Amino acid sequence: MDDNNPQHDFARLSPDLIIDSVESLGLHSDARIFALNSYENRVYQIGLDTSLDHPGPNHSGLDQSVSRLIGKYYRPHRWSDAQILEEHQFTEALAQLEIPVVAPMCLDQHTLHHYQGYRFALYPQRGGRIAELDNPQHLQQIGRFLGRIHLAAGQQLFTHRPSISIDEFAIASADYLLSQQFIPDYLQDAYRSLSQDLIALLQQRFAACAYSAIRLHGDCHAGNILWTDNGPHFVDFDDCRNGPAVQDLWMLLSGEAHEQQQQLNHVLDGYFDFAELPPAELQLVEPLRCLRQMHYACWLARRWDDPSFPMNFPWFNSSQYWEQHILELREQYALLQESPILHI
Repeated sequence: MDDNNPQHDFARLSPDLIIDSVESLGLHSDARIFALNSYENRVYQIGLDTSLDHPGPNHSGLDQSVSRLIGKYYRPHRWSDAQILEEHQFTEALAQLEIPVVAPMCLDQHTLHHYQGYRFALYPQRGGRIAELDNPQHLQQIGRFLGRIHLAAGQQLFTHRPSISIDEFAIASADYLLSQQFIPDYLQDAYRSLSQDLIALLQQRFAACAYSAIRLHGDCHAGNILWTDNGPHFVDFDDCRNGPAVQDLWMLLSGEAHEQQQQLNHVLDGYFDFAELPPAELQLVEPLRCLRQMHYACWLARRWDDPSFPMNFPWFNSSQYWEQHILELREQYALLQESPILHI
């Protein structure tokens, strides 16, 4: 099945199918299902009937008092089973080191389950609020745990998961948007010329910065760091892949140059307790930001046949959107030509 087939991948994912998938593992649902914000996959809070006994020894890790789990139903065709299992193994290894990540539960001796064409994983529910990235203490604690994550992540690379690359994030994104005619006719020449210039400059910037890739969270922004009274915990490793360590740091930064530098200093105050960040990697902050901008626009386009995307991103794919996108890429091109604004 094509990744963008109008017969949308989640069309059959009904409440009954979700309940049946959970109960296929011997759990007892109380039929309470609450959809959580997630666009790439489908994620639900699923209630369990605690009045019934939990199943046998293969579920011994499931506490009798647990009344809710989180079910994550993977978008078909995006990742292979081997790639999903690498995500699971990575988070399990971090959890074994008592790093606050939310790893999938092992039920029936597996973390990845299959039911009627869908692949899913079940997670313990973890509460929390979005981390305050303007709070120096929060940034320092986040940096400390990111340092621990990267210390462990540097022991080996993903085998099945891809690396951050210009080919995937920039070249393939630009080709798709142009070939599928998402860019309005009157903007196509401008976008084609600009994207070619950006790709050439990105290739120069990455070629000039030798770095040792590690396993990454890959999408480490405030929404994927939940804050509790005991500090942060990291969720949603769905985008984990190999790449430079600074990828997991730059999305924590915002504002003017001096504000970003202050935020980075707070993060590194904790990070350096456990890991090192080669100063040269700071040259990749703006290139990585550019890759994300190009990839994000293409991601929305590739998912536009998913009914949830026009509903949740109504501003996308208008002439105004593409004009603004090209303007932002032009501004990013100017930043790529300047000296790095951040330093250690």
